[in-house]
Amino acid sequence: MLVIKNLTKQFKAGQPIFSNISMEIRKSEGIGIVGPNGSGKTTFLRILSLNSFPTDGHVMYSGTDIHSSPNQYLEKVGLVHDEESLPRHLTAFELLEWVLRSRGKWHDGSKDKIEKLFYLLNLGQLDEPIGTYSTGMKKKVQIGAAFITEPDLLILDEPLRGLDDSSREIVMKLLKEAKKRGALFLMASHSTEIKDGLFDHIIQFPIKSEN
Repeated sequence: MLVIKNLTKQFKAGQPIFSNISMEIRKSEGIGIVGPNGSGKTTFLRILSLNSFPTDGHVMYSGTDIHSSPNQYLEKVGLVHDEESLPRHLTAFELLEWVLRSRGKWHDGSKDKIEKLFYLLNLGQLDEPIGTYSTGMKKKVQIGAAFITEPDLLILDEPLRGLDDSSREIVMKLLKEAKKRGALFLMASHSTEIKDGLFDHIIQFPIKSEN
């Protein structure tokens, strides 16, 4: 379970980005996060992905404060950031191999697992450095890296942006499969891709404070 208590983020004096957000997200739940640019969606997800600290409040996962035990938390998380954050000198395969090995999940069948995911995402066997990939291909690599470890929690900021319709459907399928095995996820989007029962709850930003 992900428990958010009285979460507040403020960059400077004046109106906070959001304040006193409290909610609980359970296993097998999908949360859609929608709203315009500048409404706080990405800031909210950056706190949950440990790329930012809250001004006040805290986030608990499985009873542990995520900012106090970052390594323990991140081992269970798959991330798709809003901006490209991939090592340009590695190939897609090398990146996913590193992700699996760093989490102690590399085994005899891992090569086939990576190749199967590449095929599903229509990436193929990419032997060129990630820095040479198109924007859409880089997004697919991010998605592959997020899902390859079968994480318990997925944090996805605009994962469908820059993808064609076929690739979007594949990502939706991966999310549904993740829910079936008990994972929970939060996914931000500008659009109305709220369909097919993928999301159990929608959070609309700017979010109203709970006092």
